[in-house]
Amino acid sequence: MMVSLLLTTPTHPSDVDFGFVQLGWFKVIVLGIVQGITELLPISSTAHLRVVPALLGWQDPGSAFSAAMQLASLIAVITYFWQDIKELVGGTVRAVARRNYQSEPFRIVVGIVVGTIPICISGLLLKKLLNMPDSPLRRLEVVGIACIVMSLLLALAEMQGKHNRRFNQLTLWDGLLVGVAQAFAPIPGVSRSGSTITAAISLKMERETAARFSFLLGIPAVLLAGAVELHALFQAHLNAEGWLILLVGLISGSISAFFAIFLLLRYLEKQSTWVFVWYRLGLGIFLLVSLKTGFLHN
Repeated sequence: MMVSLLLTTPTHPSDVDFGFVQLGWFKVIVLGIVQGITELLPISSTAHLRVVPALLGWQDPGSAFSAAMQLASLIAVITYFWQDIKELVGGTVRAVARRNYQSEPFRIVVGIVVGTIPICISGLLLKKLLNMPDSPLRRLEVVGIACIVMSLLLALAEMQGKHNRRFNQLTLWDGLLVGVAQAFAPIPGVSRSGSTITAAISLKMERETAARFSFLLGIPAVLLAGAVELHALFQAHLNAEGWLILLVGLISGSISAFFAIFLLLRYLEKQSTWVFVWYRLGLGIFLLVSLKTGFLHN
């Protein structure tokens, strides 16, 4: 129902920011790489797609571009976790056939489905505000404050003691609670992976398990968000050049996202997330100070 409402809401060209078309091929390739890396790290891709153009004096590519570009990360996640996805889907089908509703695959898949509902609701509520040109939610002040808040929440999650829950111990409640955290992801600076990994770590999951669950939980959410934005761009009559530029960004983003998954999972097998805490705190403070001193402008 939520998806139907999102897809059938009329989109006028003036409601969609086509900033990415004016950027051209090279700049979109660069932003695709930035998106691919930062979408799957807990540091907010939306924040970096606002900050990098601002630092380089480029035009804001717009929230429609940011959301559509999530499909690049989706391609990378499905490719990287293809075996896991097959096992979860196959295990769920067998569990339903046998009415074994306590099986691990069934519990995880139902948790992912339930965990997707909150972000569908928040996406519906914020869609028009986020997509409009010069959206107040895309102001750098909002991004900076969100980065600082999320860094503090991740720090609190890290300080909660042992993180030893494995993937096979996940429950329906994990999906729901992490899904509620994911609902805040549309706000620039929050970060979908950042909010879900933070929530998962606070639920005592191993860090590598938290990241893995975050990526799998994000598949339906990212697929829906990307489909909605592609539909919005189609309704707003994006021209052929714009579609080609978007495709180039998706290709560069997919390649960089695949390597980002590999490196993050390897890193979290032995390390904590404190490096991301300090990075996000520093980024947020930098943005607020830069705006105050006039170094950066919205």
